[in-house]
Amino acid sequence: MSEPYLRFDGISVEFPGVRALDQMSFSAHAGRVHALMGENGAGKSTLLKVLSGVNRVTEGALWLDGERHVFANAREALARGIAIIYQELTLSPNLSVAENLLLGQLPVRAGFVDRRRMREEAMRILRDLGEDAIHPATKVRDLSIGQQQMIEIGRALLRDAKVIAFDEPTSSLSVQEIRQLKRIVNRLRDEGRVVLYVTHRMEEVFEMCDAVTVFRDGKHIRTHESLDSLDQDTLVSEMVGRDIEDVYGYRSRELGDELMAIDGIDGKGLNAPVSFDVRRGEVFGLFGLVGAGRSELMRLVCGVERPRAGEVRFGGEPRHFRSPTEAIRAGIAMCPEDRKSQGIFPIASVTDNLNISCRRFFKRWGVFRQPSLELANTREYIQRLSIKTPGPRTRINTLSGGNQQKVILARWLSEEIELFVMDEPTRGIDVGARRDIYNLLYDLADQGKSVVVISSDLAEVSSICDRIGVMRDGALVDIVARDEATPERLLGLALPA
Repeated sequence: MSEPYLRFDGISVEFPGVRALDQMSFSAHAGRVHALMGENGAGKSTLLKVLSGVNRVTEGALWLDGERHVFANAREALARGIAIIYQELTLSPNLSVAENLLLGQLPVRAGFVDRRRMREEAMRILRDLGEDAIHPATKVRDLSIGQQQMIEIGRALLRDAKVIAFDEPTSSLSVQEIRQLKRIVNRLRDEGRVVLYVTHRMEEVFEMCDAVTVFRDGKHIRTHESLDSLDQDTLVSEMVGRDIEDVYGYRSRELGDELMAIDGIDGKGLNAPVSFDVRRGEVFGLFGLVGAGRSELMRLVCGVERPRAGEVRFGGEPRHFRSPTEAIRAGIAMCPEDRKSQGIFPIASVTDNLNISCRRFFKRWGVFRQPSLELANTREYIQRLSIKTPGPRTRINTLSGGNQQKVILARWLSEEIELFVMDEPTRGIDVGARRDIYNLLYDLADQGKSVVVISSDLAEVSSICDRIGVMRDGALVDIVARDEATPERLLGLALPA
């Protein structure tokens, strides 16, 4: 094997109260797809930010094609051919596709942007990506998540990036978009680029990658230069430091009476009226491909959007929620798919995020806030849910995705909630944290509460749910009992006829 193009040499990164990377050393070769695996908080994203010049190293250095580098900022990393495709995309939604593709290197003529050349260059790169149907003048906000990701990749190709890193690239993509992404990744490998691939989906590692490096607690555990003799159980045990026999750990239970019934509800994002019920103590799944209408349905139920027809009965009473606040006060809470923009206040502390909705319970003598009560409540849930955080006053955006999800759950556990709607609850979350989340959902069901899990993860819904409603093209096509929910049946119902 040739000399590695990229080498991490003793990289350490420290933040106040935490050592995020500890003497990280490994290499990646050109013309190979190299997976980075580990639990949330293991240091993968921190390493990518070192590579992109966002995080400064405490010690150590990068080596690119035999040259030593310590990037002071993102501009230096870009100049050396480094491109990162983050899970949370960095495009400018109000600019056009062409403007986003060529941002920072717009063609100029006589002191003005040459829009003809810009459009031609954009069309060329869109053809290369197999996205001919996208018009260069389209606003990025009007594209699907998968199409936006292709624009990010196109931007990297225009800059002739030699090292391209993907951070959870398939977490929000449809089946067709995942196939297209795999073709692009294979093309990048064949062109001799270094491809780093961060994912929690085991099947992607064994299908797409040539090598894998395992992280744990900011340390390098092992690099497998070949996956021929590696199996999933070994990889999981290296990631978590212990054997996990069953990630899902389903618990059977007796279901109670009806808690919520949806009768002919229709509205934005649906193409037909939807009816189903959820029982006390039930984990009810909503499965479908991206764009099937699952999230849109529950947004109508939870008061985020106004339905144009139908009725929701909750606790036996008709309800017409005009806002999420009304739904929360009735006992329904929704944990959104997009934690960053809809679920958390990124620069606020864990305490502020956890207590934001239940502060009315702490109101005393006309004083809106009671910091001592909030702090006590936060410490209780940090312990109960095993939230990994340096402290209750730590900014939530420094926590891993799994721990952010636990904080959102703790927020609603502090309320008097009877029905929890979880939209893609384990998106971007590692194996160990997944099991913690599932156990929390089972605990809620054991207490007689109900959980609706919206998920595009076939293994997840078929393993943790008591019943699964399958949606396709904005309509509920069937409800399948757990013992009949084979992957073949669920996927057959979800795919377009």
